[in-house]
Amino acid sequence: MTINQGETIAAIATAIVPQQGSIGIVRLSGNESLSIAKTLFYSPGKQLWETHHILYGYIRHPQTKQVIDEALLLLMLAPRSYTREDVVEFHCHGGMIPVQQVLQACLELGAKLAQPGQFTLRAFLNGRIDLTQAESIADLVGARSHQASQMALAGLQGKLAKTIHQLHDSCLDILAEIEARIDFEDDLPSLNNRLIIERLEKILEKLQDILVTVNQGELLRSGIKVAIVGRPNVGKSSLFNAWSQCDRAIVTNLPGTTRDIVESQLVVGGIPVQVLDTAGIRDTVNTVEKIGVERSRRAAGHADLVLLTIDAQAGWTVEDQEIYQQVNHRPLILVINKIDLGTIESIQLPSTIKQIVKTIATENQGIEALEKAILASIKIQKITVVDLDLAINQRQAAALTRAKLALEQVQKTMANQLPWDFLTIDLRVAVKALGEITGDEVTESILERIFSRFCIGK
Repeated sequence: MTINQGETIAAIATAIVPQQGSIGIVRLSGNESLSIAKTLFYSPGKQLWETHHILYGYIRHPQTKQVIDEALLLLMLAPRSYTREDVVEFHCHGGMIPVQQVLQACLELGAKLAQPGQFTLRAFLNGRIDLTQAESIADLVGARSHQASQMALAGLQGKLAKTIHQLHDSCLDILAEIEARIDFEDDLPSLNNRLIIERLEKILEKLQDILVTVNQGELLRSGIKVAIVGRPNVGKSSLFNAWSQCDRAIVTNLPGTTRDIVESQLVVGGIPVQVLDTAGIRDTVNTVEKIGVERSRRAAGHADLVLLTIDAQAGWTVEDQEIYQQVNHRPLILVINKIDLGTIESIQLPSTIKQIVKTIATENQGIEALEKAILASIKIQKITVVDLDLAINQRQAAALTRAKLALEQVQKTMANQLPWDFLTIDLRVAVKALGEITGDEVTESILERIFSRFCIGK
């Protein structure tokens, strides 16, 4: 990502789907935003071109003066804008053609097409937000559950940043005290080692409290992938339909009906779940079905959790055993379906299967028990918004871990009564690591990694 704040950037800031969106927004940020807007936008009457006002009018081509669209223009002049630069937005009619024509007109007048996340990057570089808030914006846009959105909002409000800044300042205070003793030992009272040790322990305790939130935070951001697998006609598609409360998967009595992966997005206990209904796994000479079976095996191999589904009426068959041997390297729940048609007590199951759920998919029975089993398999009962104010991501966890290890080394150095200079080395490492989280200490490569994940226009 090239960081050039002198350019005026432009991008389409809304998803454009033909015949689906009523409004399409083209956003500009930079010193030339206002002049470009005045060149393109004609506002009839005596409307005031003032910040945080909306104007009504027409967007016209800069050369031909042909009307491109009837639109609204929103002015947000520096510093009271998302980027702290002059920002203007053209609110056009939805659809691909109007917004693309408006964007092209902006580019013809000198604006540069924005890179992914470049608006938010400018907000960070201009001091409006810190790096944790920037990441929270991406999390909010991509949130797939209520809990995930609330977690992102907590980060956007600066709750994580505030805590990290406090830890950063505490480490800096300890570092300053030690360096002062090194430089002015004869002029200052002796260092209170016990007080330093107590302060380090409090910092480390808080670091550990934050680090334990990484797993739940990642679950809320990324969710889990669940693959329903089994031989043909055990009720996989019926289970998929009952669970997702729709008839997306075709259900018939004919084996091999499902030929491709059918997907649904659900939320279980606050966790986004991607559910995959797969083709029945069996040996077949049908070329198309063979492809579906191979895709089923790949889906099971990449899933976070496998729901191995069997037919209670047929019991545990040789085919079930073969499939189990192919997928038992993944976390697994056995689903015994059609329990109204068979006697499950007589089914001989492998002793290695620990989690079993009984269902009648065609009657929507057993779905609640299935969801409880899924949450138990990932060792979570239910994620709530409470206690997720400081849920961190993997990048933040890596930096916090470096800070924690450095401070633990400080403790060891003090215990071994080594010279103070040794303490300052590890304290600086901790300060730098904590600064990387908020962006006080940041490199262009870190910014590239973070903001390249954003959508264009954000």
